[in-house]
Amino acid sequence: YGTGESVYPFGLDPIWHVTSNELLFFNSFKMKLSVIFGIFQMFAGTCLKGINAIYFKQPLDFFFEFVPMIAFATSLFVYMIVLIFMKWGIDWNSRMLSATCIDPASAYWGSELYDGEWVKCDGGGDGTCTPWGYSCSGYDTTDEKCPLDFGGSGDGCQPPNLITTLINIALAPGFVDEPMYNGQASVQNILLLIAFASVPVLLFAKPYFLSRQHSSHAHHHDEGDEHGEEEEEHGFGEILIHQAIETIEFVLGMVSNTASYLRLWALSLAHSELATVFWEKAMLSTINSNFVAAFIGYGIFAGVTFGVLLMMDVLECFLHALRLHWVEFQNKFFAADGVRFAPYSFKQIIDEHSAAS
Repeated sequence: YGTGESVYPFGLDPIWHVTSNELLFFNSFKMKLSVIFGIFQMFAGTCLKGINAIYFKQPLDFFFEFVPMIAFATSLFVYMIVLIFMKWGIDWNSRMLSATCIDPASAYWGSELYDGEWVKCDGGGDGTCTPWGYSCSGYDTTDEKCPLDFGGSGDGCQPPNLITTLINIALAPGFVDEPMYNGQASVQNILLLIAFASVPVLLFAKPYFLSRQHSSHAHHHDEGDEHGEEEEEHGFGEILIHQAIETIEFVLGMVSNTASYLRLWALSLAHSELATVFWEKAMLSTINSNFVAAFIGYGIFAGVTFGVLLMMDVLECFLHALRLHWVEFQNKFFAADGVRFAPYSFKQIIDEHSAAS
């Protein structure tokens, strides 16, 4: 245990279940996982909107709705998924160790946790060195000891708080306190500009080109026809209002819908905690007593597991998943403006045939 061969290629190490920070770790992991699932599904729904526009030959919907929607979603929310996977993939033990002052004479010097080459410093300061050869004085900050030079106070050697990083994309553009890669502030500024530029395109471009089409059609009518002009103005106003509603729903909905997928994390947390309580109270408290107590405890454990976890909890998860498909996923592409559903009815066929004869 503790070597690279013992790392699980897929899934989570069961040793987490006996650690003191089990709940904190699983909460963080499940929260990120639910957000990843949600953004992937909403992004797929937005892609279906583009496929519908191609299928129904609607170039305005494709270029001035689908494209800015994809640009907005990618620049902020897909980028959030990229940061999550980057944080998972970076060896933070090595990075943090590179900004740690260590005595060259101690047993920690030359540890395998550091990926780079160990370099002894000149011995100045307080006599300790960082693994890459920086002489520590005892008053050094993290950005001074870190060799990456990515900027901010962490300088790339400190794992960031992703929520703070994402909020600061809009609140503090151009500054990243705990960057994960070089040039992160510039990349986030470009993504923020793309997100801001996509909103007015989504709001005004389609109504503008539709008004151009209406004005070109209006030249074929009599110029003195006031009724036609009123219909044209009324139609353009409705288009602009509809587009404004759709823009607001998409922009604000991406935030609220992403938060809505956190219900997956809450359901998983409730399920795991209920299972733990049932196991500890019904089984562990009776299994060491005697046979009769263990038998009764197992009956209680099996009953509540089947009734609560396998029936009530599964039904609850099904209803929440159905809601996420219907609201968060389908509102990205489903318009409900097709052919009204008409169920097959023998009575209706007989009545129509009788009326025709």
